[in-house]
Amino acid sequence: MFNKIVLATDGSEHSKRAGEKAVHIASCCEHSFIEVLYIIDAERAKSDVLSNWNSIDVGDARKERMKDIEHKAKEAGVEYQLHVLHGEPGPTIVNYVNKNDVDLVVIGSRGLNGLQEFVLGSVSHKVAKRANCPVLIVK
Repeated sequence: MFNKIVLATDGSEHSKRAGEKAVHIASCCEHSFIEVLYIIDAERAKSDVLSNWNSIDVGDARKERMKDIEHKAKEAGVEYQLHVLHGEPGPTIVNYVNKNDVDLVVIGSRGLNGLQEFVLGSVSHKVAKRANCPVLIVK
């Protein structure tokens, strides 16, 4: 049923729970696989550089955020592929999903703080509104 599942993640607790659901759904279908999307936007990239200024590889912090989902997928025997994209998270996810014949998007419900979400709208809301496939928002 859901062969091509996209998991949009940022390493937050909500996205980790979304990852668990994506792995569970993929493990129920024999030919399912997960494409894990990690979006780097300008603000996040600046914050990563500032918080890891003395690190040899700023990318290590990003890779660390993906280890949990990689571990869960391997443990469940689910195929997956990591994609790091650049841009504003909502539109970048929607663009990828709508161009790549995706069967299901799984995304966490929160990543922003309350004020940012109120003013800007949540990424999950933007994706649910504009994606051309079913979207599962995990709390």
